[in-house]
Amino acid sequence: MKMNYATCITMIALAAVVRANTYHVATTGDDTHAGAESTPLRTIQHAADLAQPGDDITVHEGVYRERVSPPRGGTSEAKRITYQAAPGEKVVITGSEPIKGWENMSGDRWKVAVPNSLFGKFNPYADLIHGDWFDAKGRKHHTGCVYLNGDWLIEAAGFDDVMKPAGKTPLWFATVKDATEIYAQFPGVNPNESNVEINVRQSVFTPEKTGIDFLTIRGFHLCNAATPWAPPTAGQIGIISAYWCKGWIIENNEISYSKCSGVALGKYADEWDNRAGSAEGYVGTLTRALKNGWNKETIGSHLVRNNHIHHCEQTGVVGSLGCSFSTVSGNVIHDIHTRALFNGAEMAGIKFHGAIDVVISHNHIYRCGAVGGIWLDWMAQGAHVTRNLLHDNYLDVFCEMQHGPILIANNLFLSPNTSFWLNSQGLAVVHNLIVGPINNMRNDNRATPFQKSHSTELGGMCADSKANDSGDHHFCNNLFVTPSNPNVLDNSALPCFNVGNVFTKGTHSSKFDTSPLLATDFEAGIKLEEKSDGWYLTLNEDPAWSNEVKRQLVTSGLLGKAKVSDCPYENADGTPLRVDTDYLGTKRNEENPFPGPLETKEGGKQTLKVWLNH
Repeated sequence: MKMNYATCITMIALAAVVRANTYHVATTGDDTHAGAESTPLRTIQHAADLAQPGDDITVHEGVYRERVSPPRGGTSEAKRITYQAAPGEKVVITGSEPIKGWENMSGDRWKVAVPNSLFGKFNPYADLIHGDWFDAKGRKHHTGCVYLNGDWLIEAAGFDDVMKPAGKTPLWFATVKDATEIYAQFPGVNPNESNVEINVRQSVFTPEKTGIDFLTIRGFHLCNAATPWAPPTAGQIGIISAYWCKGWIIENNEISYSKCSGVALGKYADEWDNRAGSAEGYVGTLTRALKNGWNKETIGSHLVRNNHIHHCEQTGVVGSLGCSFSTVSGNVIHDIHTRALFNGAEMAGIKFHGAIDVVISHNHIYRCGAVGGIWLDWMAQGAHVTRNLLHDNYLDVFCEMQHGPILIANNLFLSPNTSFWLNSQGLAVVHNLIVGPINNMRNDNRATPFQKSHSTELGGMCADSKANDSGDHHFCNNLFVTPSNPNVLDNSALPCFNVGNVFTKGTHSSKFDTSPLLATDFEAGIKLEEKSDGWYLTLNEDPAWSNEVKRQLVTSGLLGKAKVSDCPYENADGTPLRVDTDYLGTKRNEENPFPGPLETKEGGKQTLKVWLNH
């Protein structure tokens, strides 16, 4: 029997559908089973070993103590491998193990001897945090942790410290010899009658090799990992890691308690790991990455959305180069680097190198210690930072050695300590509410790269001292509130282009401002408050602001090109940019948009829900 071409293609497509499998995993399962819902597997890893492109892995309620290392990925957006928690079921994948057998030494001080065999080849109590740009503050830090009822204790600097009476936060200390001996303070608690766990695994979802593409990871609680320091010059490992891959979707997960990073969208490891801690060293990292396939066709384009990421001591989301062309949206990120036992140059809610055409949109980022909320470090060309809520951070946004174009629009920057650190050029800061001071940093003359539009391909190296200094920014239609100090832009090496801004009481316009609206006696009355259903912003705006100065809609035509890179302000697909909606998604008055992130019609004192708690 003869078949025409169309019939043959249809049969092939139907066969592919038939071959797609759903593997079920349950704590009551067995890895000798077939993986049907009635005969589930026991481990997620065994399901990963079986899954082929197009297959789904559904994990049922329970705690899974394993590191999932997918041996393969999907082949396209249409043929992903999906890992998902069963709907309505709580699934925990953890890097920790429960520990009993604690012996009381005296008072609140206890000890336990853990066989080294529990850890296999990786013992986090012998593994020191180290690497490029890491500052140990004069003591040792291990990747291990001790948890009491879900919260972590603090590692003591020395054995004598853990032998003292417990303070506000209990301590632990460990030594590794024939066994791993752990000493800990448990004030008023018998650890043998409580939930005490220790780190055993470095990560809970990270492939062993690069190039594992098109995975979806959905609906899990991923926690308690002994993650390493993740500088941009090393292989980057988090609780979950898209390890030099393409096209992952990481969504609707809770990701918590990482010794360093929560989500990693970073580079591969090589012989130069933690041996390149300088500007020149990172240029070498970039050069090698370009030879190792850093391009849009093979790397990045991840989607990290609607996750709850918290209690990570380096970053919530980190990515060097592997983050390019990705979208990070709808996430709640908080309590990052709040203990500050160690330091360095890599801490933030989101810390990216090479964030080319990355979109960071509609995230809620708060309580992030030094450096702060969002840190775009080198090569964030074409990035859009829009509709984010940031508050109670050491600082909200740091743009380091950027040459533009970058769009920062419709954000609520509410941290009074600092809104911006800038040692960059080519930013369009548009329709934001800016409460904190601006630090316009000067005289950083490192030779740094820029790319061609929408590409990883190098456009050149910026080494000219003036062009590599500061300025060439567009501050348009922003609302400034004390203690913000936008007049610090006056010392920029390159001219800025500022228009349509409103300066309320205690703030001062820049010499670059064209027709500024100086509301020098106006109190904006900013207040952010959390209620049971979300976060509410109270502010006072004058409806007359819409008439006192006529403003332009911010578009590609208004912004033009960034001077250093000579690249236009536009969307990632090359279409013209139009900032025609506000923070809440409301359509702007295109003939005369209202200043700040909210398109206000009535003005006056108002209270608006700016973040919905789920």
